[in-house]
Amino acid sequence: MRYIAPSILSADFARLGEEIDMLNRSEAEWIHVDVMDGVFVPNISFGFPIMEVLQRYARKPLDVHLMITHPEKYVERFADAGAFSIGFHLEAVDDPLPILEMIRAKGVRTCLTINPDIAVERLYPYLDKVDMVLLMSVFAGFGGQRFIESTYAKLRAVRAEIERRHLSTLVEIDGGVGASNASELFAAGADVLVAGSAVFHAADPAEAIKSLKCQ
Repeated sequence: MRYIAPSILSADFARLGEEIDMLNRSEAEWIHVDVMDGVFVPNISFGFPIMEVLQRYARKPLDVHLMITHPEKYVERFADAGAFSIGFHLEAVDDPLPILEMIRAKGVRTCLTINPDIAVERLYPYLDKVDMVLLMSVFAGFGGQRFIESTYAKLRAVRAEIERRHLSTLVEIDGGVGASNASELFAAGADVLVAGSAVFHAADPAEAIKSLKCQ
């Protein structure tokens, strides 16, 4: 399984309609939506107004990544705004289980995320309770960061644990993904690659998406 989820945060918002149309016509499976609150991460991105635009015009599933404190306050609204999958950070909450139940009750896929400085083993108790885990390969909150090489070891470890337990949990990688590492990430066990700059800063974004899948 090889999914590409371009991050709309890297799109040209002066041409958002054209960017969405390109993604609709592309070979991308999902559209990744980064939501930042300026508290859990230093930057602020966008929220429900952009989600409403995406809900109206995007024909690909919306993969929402909440980089926020108190995600429990907002998961139902993001579900109602058209999210196909909602992920939040394990390190942002005391107990992820009630929030995962809230997401599932809305009929939305669940995802649990960790930053690079969080031990991958902390995800293991929840692997049978989520549809997907997201390993950040840069620190959440900034685009254009360099890929952190230790991600490969974490990816292989979580993939081995998923297979050992015969689970169907997907593994998503986000940060510094491009043509130089897509093939190795898929080979190491990734199912979904989030790509921002590698897609939207390419001369031909649709071709860049196709190339990432074929690495």
